Formats: sequence, C-alpha cells, structure tokens
Amino acid sequence: MNKLLILVVEDDTSVRNLITTTLKAHGYRHQTAANGQTAILEASSYNPDIVLLDLGLPDMDGVEIIRKIRSWSNMPIIVISARSEDNDKIVALDAGADDYLTKPFSVEELLARLRVTQRRLAIMQGGTQEEKSTFTNGKLMLDYGAGCAYMDGKELHLTPIEYKLLCLLSKHVGKVLTHTYITQEIWGRSWENDVASLRVYMATLRKKIESEPDMPQYIQTHIGVGYRMLRVE
Repeated sequence: MNKLLILVVEDDTSVRNLITTTLKAHGYRHQTAANGQTAILEASSYNPDIVLLDLGLPDMDGVEIIRKIRSWSNMPIIVISARSEDNDKIVALDAGADDYLTKPFSVEELLARLRVTQRRLAIMQGGTQEEKSTFTNGKLMLDYGAGCAYMDGKELHLTPIEYKLLCLLSKHVGKVLTHTYITQEIWGRSWENDVASLRVYMATLRKKIESEPDMPQYIQTHIGVGYRMLRVE
C-alpha cells in the first residue's frame, strides 16, 4: 500500500471518479474538491502529499490555486488539464506546478507521473543510499542525497521533473541522451506527446540554470535527437 494522501481537484464528476477509483485500486488515499475554494481549504487542512489539479474550475483558475498553495507549501502539484498549448504548460510550471498531464490521459500515464513524484518525495525525506553524493559542474551543484540543486551557491527551486532531468543529464555529462531514452527514464515509458512535454520542461529548466537561456552553457539541444549536458570549466 502506498498510503500517500492525494488531493484530487476536479469539477468533472466522471474524470474525478476515474482518478479516485484508480487511486483507490493502487493503494493511495484521497480527498476530493470540485472547486478552487474547497481545494485551498482541503490543502491547508489535510496537507496532502500530492495535489492533482484541474485548471478549468468553476470559481477560479487553477494557476491561481497553484500560486496560493505555493505561498505556504511546497507540496507537489500535478496539473491535469485539457489545455495543451506549450504556453499554458509554461504558465502553470512557472507558477509552481511540478508536473503537467494533458487530457485525455491514460491511467498508466497518471500512475507513472505519481511514481516519479513519489520517488522525489522519498529523496527529499531522506534520500537513497546510492545517491548520497554530489555533482559539480561550473557553478552548478547537485546534492543527490538531499535532493537539492544549487547555482552559484543559491538553491534552485525546481519541480520534481526538472530535478530528475537535471540529475539524469548530470549522470551522463558529455553524452547525448535521446528523446526516447529521456522520456523512458523520466516517465517510465515513451508516450507520443512526451517529446513536446520534454521541450517545455527543458525550456523552464534552462530559465533557472542558464544566465542566457537562448545561448545555453549547460544543456545543449541536438535537434531531432535529444539533449546533452556540457562540461563547464
């Protein structure tokens, strides 16, 4: 049993029932909210381990909810939304969302995203024996044991996906990692829309670690192939 508490914020009854039934079948506990006000109240009252958040709620936009929760908590927030444009994803991620899942979605994909976030939580709460070490590249430093990243001594506020991407690239510094390899490592398998999602996450990650995102020093794009972390002196 996972025993994590998931807050499901979704006004569509059928989608909410699908998610909660899936969670229950896989050992997760859950609370539900059908609007933004209830979501904020539930989040503050129950302090869930993860929030699954729809953006199109009847009383407020989901991005506003993300900002409100981020004003007092770092609980992981996975957006589940029909909004599929890159700009919508970037706005939600910049507001503080940790992951973004586009409707319609498969149950397997939802569970994979939850597993990724759960592993991130485990690292934050104590780490794993094999990852109690650090990585330094130029002004970038990763503390695998603590689950933290720093640029020029200042901690970076990364989403779980951004952090896992940075760790993956750092452990293969100098090597080109293909889109397929990266998506399989990050999400457990390669979905057709994950390459587009990967571009979004790389864009937000670069904004946080590169002094000039349009002229990246740390992460190099190999068009049509994948990405590579460069060794910085």
